[in-house]
Amino acid sequence: MRRTSFPAFICAMLFSASSFAKAELDIQGLDGALESNVQAYLSSISPEDYSVKLRFQSQIEQKITEALNALGYYHPDISFSVPEGEDKLIVQVIPGVVTKIVKVDIQITGEAKQDKDFIRLVNQSGLKVGVPLNHGKYDALKSGLGNLAMKKGYFNGKFLKSQIGVAPELNEAIITLHFDSGIRYQFGQTTITGSQIELDRVASLQPYKMGDSYDVSDVARFNQALSNTEWFSSVLVEPDLSQLDTERQLPMKVTLAPQSRNQLETGLGYSTDVGIKGTLSWKKPWVNKLGHSFDSSFSISEPEQVITLGYKIPLEDVLHQYYRFSYGMKHVDSRDTQSIESNLAIERHWLMDDGWHRTIFARYLIENYEQGELDDIGQFVLPGVTYTRTRTRAKGTLLTWGDKETITLEYGDPSLFSETQVLRVLAGTSWIRSYGQNHRGLFRLDGGANLVQNFDRISPSLRFFAGGDNSIRGYGYESISPTDSSGALAGAKYIATGSLEYQYRITGNWWGAVFVDSGDAFDTLPDWKTGTGFGIRWISPVGPLRLDLAWGLQEDPGDQFRIHFTLGPEL
Repeated sequence: MRRTSFPAFICAMLFSASSFAKAELDIQGLDGALESNVQAYLSSISPEDYSVKLRFQSQIEQKITEALNALGYYHPDISFSVPEGEDKLIVQVIPGVVTKIVKVDIQITGEAKQDKDFIRLVNQSGLKVGVPLNHGKYDALKSGLGNLAMKKGYFNGKFLKSQIGVAPELNEAIITLHFDSGIRYQFGQTTITGSQIELDRVASLQPYKMGDSYDVSDVARFNQALSNTEWFSSVLVEPDLSQLDTERQLPMKVTLAPQSRNQLETGLGYSTDVGIKGTLSWKKPWVNKLGHSFDSSFSISEPEQVITLGYKIPLEDVLHQYYRFSYGMKHVDSRDTQSIESNLAIERHWLMDDGWHRTIFARYLIENYEQGELDDIGQFVLPGVTYTRTRTRAKGTLLTWGDKETITLEYGDPSLFSETQVLRVLAGTSWIRSYGQNHRGLFRLDGGANLVQNFDRISPSLRFFAGGDNSIRGYGYESISPTDSSGALAGAKYIATGSLEYQYRITGNWWGAVFVDSGDAFDTLPDWKTGTGFGIRWISPVGPLRLDLAWGLQEDPGDQFRIHFTLGPEL
């Protein structure tokens, strides 16, 4: 037998109304589910009811009795005592003999009689002959049947009988639940109003067909798909329930409002890689009635200035299949690299049945650069393919589980207007796993290779550099690579980096972290560089914020310690 106690403020408790102070309530004789349920019931007593000793004891006895009755104990023995000289009320509880179920009469009639979801719900209810009576399980099954009926379109469902019959003197109970589902309604004709986009484009997102059995999850999927297009400022998908009892097929109503045609956003951020960074973006979520969209962004920092333009043309599957045309210009003046690069690309996107996103592309790169001893203008036509997949589970903005995989292949050849023959391979994987409420682990592995005929003809943006916030912490941004004869960073043919991080919840959305990163950018064999350190994580409403103190174990003395600050997704 375990003892449990919890504090309560009790007035008029011990000897007289004028001498009562803070007291302790000590419940003895209960454990497990009985103890938890009693504590839950007692928590509902208002402090205003503590003013009179006898009244307070009566309320405690009533709440304990109700809590035990709910779990099938109808004969509790409850006694009170006050130890001499202590501000404590001891409540001794003997729960008595439990009432068990002797008969279960659960009947599903109507079209749901053969519905597997209803059958599964009843089988998993825990209401069986010979088990202790639990009012909570009965209530859960009753509400579950009603909710399932509404979810699956049995809108005329009703209980014909619902009761618990208890014979306390025999410690026996009888469960009776008779539910008539009636017919299951179907999706009828869908009417769309308020759309500025062609109706066939909007209707293509509909996950159900006319005549399909109604399911609220299909309604939610339609609603989410319409929202994900970013064409509309508001979306409402609902059945017309005024047609109940007149026909099986329910008309569906879709009410939309156009999104603002122009959207501007500004931002100011900071990372130790590029310092203070300002951004400006202009977006047109819809350009015309076909649902085309346009986006642009401009970002500026001391070492990098970038402008990008994009135009998207959705295809028949408007969310998952589309063409995208993009242009980007980037100016870099960092360490031993000075370059101006332009990228023009056309992409074809698919979401495949297995969850992978496939992109086939061709891009034209022209780059005017100085890289160490090199001073040249390079151009490449690079067709390629990218596969990516991201899977996550989250609680609010906190990722509790996730993984991301990506692989890209692109090829350049002199016969296709490239400076030299090159096959580029880039791949990466990232994992997040949680253990309980307070432990998280993060793992990242990235790699790349330039399989090239003449590496001296490769532009800086195609070479590899390691080090920085999202590479190897403890080292400067892109400070790791082979050097040329002058000692300047030259960029590498290959790169391999990895990271292992453990996080522990300090309080709320604040986490502590320890980590180790390792990797290298190299031409022949790697000379592994390792960084390690600790940091703080804040899971903010706009995304994770990370502050790290890191040491590069192979850095020169005096340059080993670095601060890394980033704001952005973990995968």
